[in-house]
This record gives sequence, C-alpha cells and structure tokens, in this order.
Amino acid sequence: MPRTPLTRSLTASRFNPGPGLADFWSYIRRPVPHRWPILALSVLPVAGILAWALEQRYYAAPERPRIEYITTLAAGRSDAEIAAENRANQEIKDLRAAEEARIAEEKRKMYKALGRASGFDVEAMERAAEAERAAAEAQKRKAIEANARKLAAQGAPQ
Repeated sequence: MPRTPLTRSLTASRFNPGPGLADFWSYIRRPVPHRWPILALSVLPVAGILAWALEQRYYAAPERPRIEYITTLAAGRSDAEIAAENRANQEIKDLRAAEEARIAEEKRKMYKALGRASGFDVEAMERAAEAERAAAEAQKRKAIEANARKLAAQGAPQ
C-alpha cells in the first residue's frame, strides 16, 4: 500500500515527545559543571510568569442597575400644577441670571478702576472685548441658524 500524507500522519506522529525526552534525559545525565544553577535560572522566568498569572483575580461583572424614576414628584399632577412649577423655576432662574449679571458688572467696574490706576486704556480694551463678545454671539447665532436649516432640509420637526 502506498504511503500518503494521511496514512503517514496516522502511523507516526511528527509531534512525538519520546525522542525529545530521551535526548533531554541523556543531556541531564552528563556531568556538566554548573548544571543545576543554569537549570534553576532557566526555570526562574517561567515560574515567575506563572506565579504572576495565577495570582490574578477576575471579578464577575457588576449587577446591572435598576432604573428608578423620579419619585419626588406626585404621579397625578395636573397640567396647571406643572405649568405653575415651571413658572416658579423660571423666575428663580431669571433671578439667578440677573444676580450673576450684576456681579459681572461689579467686577468689570473694579477691573476698570484697577486698569485706570495702572495706566491702561480701559475704554479701548472694553471696545475690543465687546467686539469679541459680539463676534462670538454672531458665530453662535449663525451656527444655530445653519443647524435649523439642515434640520429643515432633512424634514425633521424643529
């Protein structure tokens, strides 16, 4: 019967460890100086890697969070109650914005006084800052309009 690659691989494996182990045993039996320290140094990296790998801990994935809805609002609120609460929140927001604007104006006045005392041209600096703020506002407005046009072209509700 002719030997094909299939029959050859079934009869004799290329990965037979027997000859390799016999060769290793004959090498180990030879009287080589410093055999045991070299063997210990050879085993040391593998042992270190295995010790590190076996020390690793893997934890299970955390439990998925449960969704909780806002429970501080009454479930059966009417539209009028919601609108009244929204108006009250808007008033608070407007008061905070007015207070922040007042504080910003006070800061501007203090910095102007400091600038004048230091010899700076405060009016020119203010004009430059106002022009910069106006340019930023115009750019923001332009981006909003471009986005609105793009949404309108796509047919999306605004």
